[in-house]
Amino acid sequence: MFIMEESSISAEEMKALELNAEYFGISRLQMMENAGRCIAQEIAARFSGKNTRVAIFCGLGGNGGDGFVAARHLLTQGFKVILVIAGNPSRISDDAARQNWEALKNLKDCLTVYEVTDSSALPDVRAEVIVDALVGIGLKGRVRSPILPLIGKINEMQGFCLAVDIPSGVDADTGEVHGEAVRANLTITFHRMKLGLEKAIEYTGEIIVRDIGVPAQLEKLAGPGDVFLVRVDRPLEAHKGDFGRLFIIGGSQEFTGAPALAALAALRVGVDLVYVAAPKEAAYTIASMSPNLITIKLEGSHLNPNNVPMIRRYLEKVNAVIMGPGLGLHPETKEAVKILLETLTALKLPLLLDADGLKAYAEINQPFEIPTVLTPHAGEYRILTRKTLSENLDEKTLEIRETAARLNAVILLKGNVDIISDGQRLKLNYTGNPGMTVGGTGDILSGIVGAFLAHQADPFEAAVAGAFVNGVAGDFAVEKLGYHIVPTDILEWIPKALDDPMSHLQVRRKLARRR
Repeated sequence: MFIMEESSISAEEMKALELNAEYFGISRLQMMENAGRCIAQEIAARFSGKNTRVAIFCGLGGNGGDGFVAARHLLTQGFKVILVIAGNPSRISDDAARQNWEALKNLKDCLTVYEVTDSSALPDVRAEVIVDALVGIGLKGRVRSPILPLIGKINEMQGFCLAVDIPSGVDADTGEVHGEAVRANLTITFHRMKLGLEKAIEYTGEIIVRDIGVPAQLEKLAGPGDVFLVRVDRPLEAHKGDFGRLFIIGGSQEFTGAPALAALAALRVGVDLVYVAAPKEAAYTIASMSPNLITIKLEGSHLNPNNVPMIRRYLEKVNAVIMGPGLGLHPETKEAVKILLETLTALKLPLLLDADGLKAYAEINQPFEIPTVLTPHAGEYRILTRKTLSENLDEKTLEIRETAARLNAVILLKGNVDIISDGQRLKLNYTGNPGMTVGGTGDILSGIVGAFLAHQADPFEAAVAGAFVNGVAGDFAVEKLGYHIVPTDILEWIPKALDDPMSHLQVRRKLARRR
């Protein structure tokens, strides 16, 4: 068995990577072409085209598209190709797969095609090589007709069976089989090993990992796929609170806009309830900014230890916390931050620390015991670590990774290139523009990331997606208004950045020409 040295990848991570690859210029058509060619090359390396029949069982999604490409390449090498399609080709759901089917339609004189819509129409197919391209890594739960009977048909056939990416019927993440799965002699999986393959050896046979033209460096770049990883589905039967409750501790006599911007950003992302806890006078000001804001009015002119019992009552019913926007650095505020960090640790609540919250924490500087995201800019990072960051990007990323590992937290270093690391994983985000130097954009970033944390996203994934979405929304705003934006302009574009992040491509090109 041959397995690449790189770590395994989940089905969701692979889908995200493919979306990012498309965003950065590697089309799904190219990736499918490379995958299908790999299949054909492996078959040609093991069998002679002159006397070999190859039966390719194709689904109506991307896995089937890989099979269509393999069929085309095998035809050019003299193999006799039999195509068994699970359903009506007019219902092919993947655009790239549809294009590859269109290319095969004109070659029907050179190959045999069967369309199977139910179990009563199974063809009597015989071949020396069988290719399973029915269902890929997206399978969840039991397979159904017409896929299920075709899996049975494949397993009944006498011949060498090759599975594309993963044997149909096997869960790509767990290796579980719900019902029946293809029993392959060889599985060719793409880019990296899938988590479930090692747990399903009795179905995979030999495993080979093949490249589909996605450089490893691309895995370090934030893109639309990272938004896909943190988005949540909203079932029709959903109720208030199902999509998170977020608590923001911030605001002071001097700074009232920061926590308001963070709260409004979180609401735009889709958190159901956002509470802003601020000193009483600041809270009244914050509440007057928007009817969407719920404020908790704290006694005193600044956050202080006496506020902690009241705050704790709310912490017991929320999903995540943001602490720091506009907080101020009164000595009593610093003491309250220390007590609240102990409280949050006891409650095991995910936390985002920003701005003054970071500065107060810098005096503690102990590793975190709860899921935590820190969002410093270079100046705040210097306060946090007492070190000045290198100007060299490679050296800077290494420093951020080391600090994240030491603090047991995710660090999202804000800059013209955002650097995100949890001490092991690392990503760079290139969205955003010089118009976003206006005050308040960092507070919006905090609100976006905090919202993802309230949705129970992985902290690293929340930080990566948040950096990308914040920059995309800023780019949309600048594309419309030029470099004359205020932070509230960015709020209006968060929904588009979430719902259609791939549309940023056009804006990115326009802004690149403008620069």
